[in-house]
Amino acid sequence: MKTIAIVAGGDSSEYEISVKSANEVSKILSSRYIVYIIMIHGISWYWEDKKGRYHKVDKNDFSLVIDDSRIRFDAVFIAIHGTPGENGLLQGYFDMMKLPYTSCGAFCSAMTFNKQACKLYLKDYGIHMASAILLRNKEKPDPESIIKHSGLPCFVKPNNSGSSFGVTKVKKKEDLQSAIEKAFQESEEILIEAFMDGREVACGVVKTLNKAIILPVTEIISKNEFFDYEAKYTQGKSEEITPAELPSEITDKIQELSSRIYDLLGCKGIVRVDFIIVGEKPFFLEINTVPGMTSESLIPKQAEAAGISLEELYSMVIEDLFIYPLL
Repeated sequence: MKTIAIVAGGDSSEYEISVKSANEVSKILSSRYIVYIIMIHGISWYWEDKKGRYHKVDKNDFSLVIDDSRIRFDAVFIAIHGTPGENGLLQGYFDMMKLPYTSCGAFCSAMTFNKQACKLYLKDYGIHMASAILLRNKEKPDPESIIKHSGLPCFVKPNNSGSSFGVTKVKKKEDLQSAIEKAFQESEEILIEAFMDGREVACGVVKTLNKAIILPVTEIISKNEFFDYEAKYTQGKSEEITPAELPSEITDKIQELSSRIYDLLGCKGIVRVDFIIVGEKPFFLEINTVPGMTSESLIPKQAEAAGISLEELYSMVIEDLFIYPLL
């Protein structure tokens, strides 16, 4: 039986969500693998046993020291949303350790985590998206210029963040500055995007050497101003319809586009691609290369709608790691 490390925690506002995701994944994988949830927070890397004792991870080879024994892992399931699990940092470390992992590679993770870099890359391939302005924290924003470019309402969001932390929908000019300051609390760079009036949808994609699964599309109807953190993780604050009640040709278009974006970016494992449908045209919002795996998350719901068990889905991704040779 193979031994799998599920890395959880991280150093972003998504810490608690990551822990929930890891616990759910652990329950599902425990029937097939020996599983350890490895907590990562700053320089503290450890496994907590049933007695509440912490056992440190040896970062020289990512092994776990328990009393007088040493546990070595066959593979890593990355469940850290945000830094360092979704932005390429951990991926680069595991590459050096020659240890296979379930998410996208280091370069793909770094590029997709930077929303602006990802959008600029995909734009050259004709992927439709909202116009956006990038601001760095040393720049002095010019509200007049921003509004002239993006219009009102507009969205102000961190360039490197997830779960809608630090995101504000700005309707009035006088609210722009406070929204910018809020976004800068989450990221050194922020994006100001034009508002698109349409239907928000998401589509999961999983590809291995032998199989490609394009999951059903989910439509997200938030009861808040937009699909913010509260709407995502508070029961009753949003309606998530899977499969989305869309014309078949639009559903097909979203699934085909999600698969194409996956391939263009060179993704691996399980990802989720988000869009806004304006009229009949999907506009790319962002891609999540370590999507949530909690009971409230979209990927588990999409898998259920497709008739695929999560044990089958996660195991498929893990077993694929032993087919691809490490470079």
